[in-house]
Amino acid sequence: MLELILPDGKSLRFDRPVRGLDVLAEMGPRWSKTAVAARLGSRLIDLLTDLPTEGAFEFRLLTQRDGEVLELMRHSAAHLMARAVLRLFPGAKLAFGPPVENGFYYDFLLPRSLTEDDFPAIEAEMARLAELDEPFERLEVPRDKALEICRELDQPFKVEHLEDGLKQETVVSFYRQGEFLDLCEGPHVPSAGWIKAFKLLSVAGAYWRGDASRQQLQRLYATAWFSQDELRQYLDRLAEAKKRDHRVLGKRLELFLIEPTVGSGLILWLPKGAILRRELENFLYEELMRRGYQAVYTPHIGRVELYQTSGHYPYYADSQFPPIQMAEGDRYLLKPMNCPHHIMIYRSRPRSYKELPLRLAEFGTVYRFEQSGELTGMTRVRGFTQDDAHIFCTEDQVPDEFRACIEMTQFVLRTLGFEEYRVRLSLRDPGSDKYVGDPEVWRRAETALIEVCRSMNLPNLETAPGEAAFYGPKADFIVSDCIGREWQLGTVQLDYNLPSAERFGLEYIGPDNQPHRPVMIHRAPFGSLERFTGILIEHFAGAFPLWLSPEQVRVVTVSEKFEEYGRGVESRLRAAGLRTGGDYRAEKVGAKIRDAQVELVPYMAVIGGREQENGTVALRSRHEGDLGPVPVEALIERLLDEARSRRLPGKKA
Repeated sequence: MLELILPDGKSLRFDRPVRGLDVLAEMGPRWSKTAVAARLGSRLIDLLTDLPTEGAFEFRLLTQRDGEVLELMRHSAAHLMARAVLRLFPGAKLAFGPPVENGFYYDFLLPRSLTEDDFPAIEAEMARLAELDEPFERLEVPRDKALEICRELDQPFKVEHLEDGLKQETVVSFYRQGEFLDLCEGPHVPSAGWIKAFKLLSVAGAYWRGDASRQQLQRLYATAWFSQDELRQYLDRLAEAKKRDHRVLGKRLELFLIEPTVGSGLILWLPKGAILRRELENFLYEELMRRGYQAVYTPHIGRVELYQTSGHYPYYADSQFPPIQMAEGDRYLLKPMNCPHHIMIYRSRPRSYKELPLRLAEFGTVYRFEQSGELTGMTRVRGFTQDDAHIFCTEDQVPDEFRACIEMTQFVLRTLGFEEYRVRLSLRDPGSDKYVGDPEVWRRAETALIEVCRSMNLPNLETAPGEAAFYGPKADFIVSDCIGREWQLGTVQLDYNLPSAERFGLEYIGPDNQPHRPVMIHRAPFGSLERFTGILIEHFAGAFPLWLSPEQVRVVTVSEKFEEYGRGVESRLRAAGLRTGGDYRAEKVGAKIRDAQVELVPYMAVIGGREQENGTVALRSRHEGDLGPVPVEALIERLLDEARSRRLPGKKA
């Protein structure tokens, strides 16, 4: 007997083999048009899957309102796309086709290269197949039989996956739709009619299994949604994101450069970008000093033994640059993390409980060897500077220090206009033995951190059991930018591992005159300056608030005869500490103003005869247009006040 326990506590019992669709019929007609999949216990299943014949399970039908169903539908859309490609390109070889964030892809080996000109034909074939509304049928077969099937289909990548990736399995599954059969674990939507709105986006190269020595495939990216309206909104967001692309804006606004001769993933900050970075650093440095941090500097390299003690080497060697072998036998590593260096500063002399908490901060540059295919502008690089800090404190001090770190991250995000965010508190899995430290210490710490977060009324606070790092619980800030994309930015992490006897053996002398083990807190509100700047460029679309703008005001003359007065105004603005440019070209004033607008300069001080006579400027704002005549001293006071207050565009004082 199979017993299914429904969300309302009622049960359904079956003494015959059933599938999800059979359960659907028992639950009433209202589910027939809305149910897409189901959850059996913790397992996501499709409605055509055979259910167990005995046992008791929680059972819940899922509809389009359940977020996980969208990913399931996109997986089905990947199959639909693969079927369309096979129809248009007979003999195509299939690799993998998973759902990804906001869409899906499928990797193909094809007789020729695809271009965007092929997209309409593929989309049209997908639409025809979707109209047929054929079911996604699940077939479970022995692995040996599956090998035979894939060889008959002449799909060598599937054969290799069965021989290698699935070699421990005795039974595997296929999904069939019409003539199309694909090796797949599932689950899927009931039929192709659920795939109503889709769009092919791009095609890119990809190596089989990510191995550059293997076949190069073509990766076809697409997106799918449950309605045309959702698809249109997503495509509008994509178009807006394309306009805000920090790689394009960074080049146009002369903020940063990636030069192949220097190396992939290594950022060259141009003068204007350097101003932006310096302002961010100064902003955070001032706040750090107010909050009792002490600045330190550490080298860009260290002996391999240091990172062996910390565990960063060799456990994360694949993401690090190889060691530098010295003639005398020593080996050095480009610094992958700042924390071991800060630990050595802490350990440089005996510490008393009276010194704690000790807060060490550094804009420290670290290096990671990201794969070339994963590098993306400033947001995924090989050398980056973290706004890193490490707090060494007693166990009793953890809640207050954690709260202060959360508050500081909130302050940073609020100042920079990131109002929409959620906080994810990652906790340990009590049933796992992967965590270091005393379980009772963990329990106390997690209880304290949950209480801290709840008392702060953090927006959209979520807890994630089992997601803690092995060395301690952590809080991550997931931030939404102005077009709704999510980014993980600030993080606060507790660490019981690095201070432990197995690692660095950190101690302090307590009030009982006995040695005790401190707790470490890692925190970085920006994450890295490179990534944060890339996100910031896109968030503001390059139109930074006044305090961050590389050029804050530009003097624009109506004609050459007012150049002398204009240069005098420019000098006064510069002397007051405002970053000022001047346009004295023999061009029409309208063209000069348009150029300043295109270059996203916040303010223009336009100068003609009347302004020269009255000792004023005609002030124009990038956002508000003509603001009328303003005396030079009043202009200086106004702009300095806006910059010092770090006011955002459109926000009143």
